[in-house]
Amino acid sequence: MSKFDDIYEEYDFLDADDRYRLLIDLGRELPEMPEALKNDATLVRGCSASVWVYPTQNDDGSLNFLADSNASITKGIIALVLLSVQNKSAADISKVDIKEKLAPFNLTAQLSSNRTQGIPNMIALIQETAKRYL
Repeated sequence: MSKFDDIYEEYDFLDADDRYRLLIDLGRELPEMPEALKNDATLVRGCSASVWVYPTQNDDGSLNFLADSNASITKGIIALVLLSVQNKSAADISKVDIKEKLAPFNLTAQLSSNRTQGIPNMIALIQETAKRYL
């Protein structure tokens, strides 16, 4: 099973408060994003919290995304989104249905609309980035 599947299995077992804690812990596991990269060019539009996403390319051509947020739960959501695409080729990322991968988590029912309103924009940014690298 992938780490993504493992996280879902744990998430599905937890109550609402522990699900928040799991998301917060996922956000804490993200590599630190340098402050210089947190700017208007990397800002994800439409999020209630500030969210920054910056793509880098690994030596093998796969993509890696640095991301951060000023809100811990939102940062956890970003971490969850990135688990489905991190270190994959642009071609593979463009084939991933991130929204479908997130569907079992039912984030819109678990979290407030303020917390989830930016998810489609995060997904769109990642997909558009992959297309640019193709």
